[in-house]
Order: sequence, then C-alpha cells, then structure tokens
Amino acid sequence: MTVEQLQRRIEALARGEGDVRGRDGRAIDRAIAMLDAGELRVAEPSDGEWTTHAWIKEAILLYFTRVDRRIPFKREYRKHGVRCVRPGAARYGSFLAPGVVLMPGFVNIGAYVGEGSMIDTWATVGSCAQIGKGVHLSGGVGIGGVLEPPQAAPVIVEDGAFVGSRCIVVEGILVEREAVLGAGVVVTASTPILDVRGSEPVTIKGRVPARSVVIPGTQMKRFPAGEYGTPCALIVGTRDASTDLKTSLNAALREHDVAV
Repeated sequence: MTVEQLQRRIEALARGEGDVRGRDGRAIDRAIAMLDAGELRVAEPSDGEWTTHAWIKEAILLYFTRVDRRIPFKREYRKHGVRCVRPGAARYGSFLAPGVVLMPGFVNIGAYVGEGSMIDTWATVGSCAQIGKGVHLSGGVGIGGVLEPPQAAPVIVEDGAFVGSRCIVVEGILVEREAVLGAGVVVTASTPILDVRGSEPVTIKGRVPARSVVIPGTQMKRFPAGEYGTPCALIVGTRDASTDLKTSLNAALREHDVAV
C-alpha cells in the first residue's frame, strides 16, 4: 500500500466509512507503525516551510478508538540506538532517532525526536511535537502536544536548539534552528516575543527566530483596575556562531547583565 492509498483509507475512516475495529482498521495500524518507525511524520519541512499532515493526526485519533486507548510503550531502545533511563518512557507511535537520550521524561504518540537530541529529567514532549537533531530539552521542559483540530500545527523545535529548565512551549510555536531559550521562558501563541536587540522593540508572535537568545520578561499593560506587568519573552542576544550553545547563552546573558 502506498502512502497515498493509506491516506485515502484513513480519511475515509475519519468520515465514518468503514469499521475502525475490524479489517478496515488495519490501515490505522499501518499508519501508527510507520510513525513509530519514523517513516511518517505529522509535520515535516519542505522548502523552508513546515507542512502539517492532518490525516496522520486523524489516524492517531482513530487508533485511540481501535485500541481502547491502551497504547503500549516502546521497548528495545538499545536495538534502535536510543538510551532510555528508567522511568523515562516513550509511547508506541512516537519516533526516537538513533543517538537520542531519554532521561526520566515522557514522549507522547505522534512525536518525532531527531538524532542526538536530549530529553532531560521530567521533560515532556507532547503528542505530535517535532523535535529536530541535536536539540537539548532541559529538566522540566514542557513541550505541548496537539491532536485536535487535525489541521492545527504542532510545536516544532528545529535542529540545534537549546530549551532551558522549566520552559513551556505550547500552541504550535516554532522554535527555529539553534535558538536558545533561557530557564523559565513561557511561549504560547499569544505570548509577545519582544526583540530588544535594537533601539526599538520589535514584537513577534508564534515563532522564536533562529539563533536568538531568549529570556523571560514582563511588559506593562493597562487594565480597568490599573497598570500591571504581563508576561512576555525577550530576545536579548544572538548565539555566537563560534561557540557552543552553553557558552553562547552565558556570554549573551553576561553582555546584557541578565541572570537566568
């Protein structure tokens, strides 16, 4: 069965055409097995843009019905070149590439984690999130998941990014390649990301630019009861191309006299 044929069968099942629990449901099993092996991805880059495949998310939703939500966890990590430190766990239907290190964290179904990435202690990678190569998700990081609506873009963290301890990245945010998020940064679809590297702030939403160094911040906003500080994220520097992630993060923070 080609991928195009598989897509048509899944889309038909999503419309209620066929028996999810019977023979028709084998197409669902096939789609999840391909996700588990990294042969399918919920979202993938093409010509510099990311494309989300709604039909693959529909397959995941149908799989919940087919197996009564009793989704097993991955096994035989070493066989696939992955180091898993218990009680770290990844659900069947997620993909961990060779060289991934999974500390006692969690990876949900539909997620993709690229080669050499680190998922540190108590970090979570939500359903369908896409994590690139050489990414470090520090302790306690929360990468949000999304299944519905099927066309909604997942959280994407591109190659070489560093996400500091206790960061939260949700609601389809794109963290571009080699960006650095300092500890405690929270980025949602509505979070203002203020680039303060120039003489005037520039507001960005929905994405963290490539190679930027980001820390938590606040901005003042007027309400009927008065003026209060509301959360934002501040781009305070740029990762130095000649240094590694940790060194460039520390250098940027020292330059701007900011401790994180």
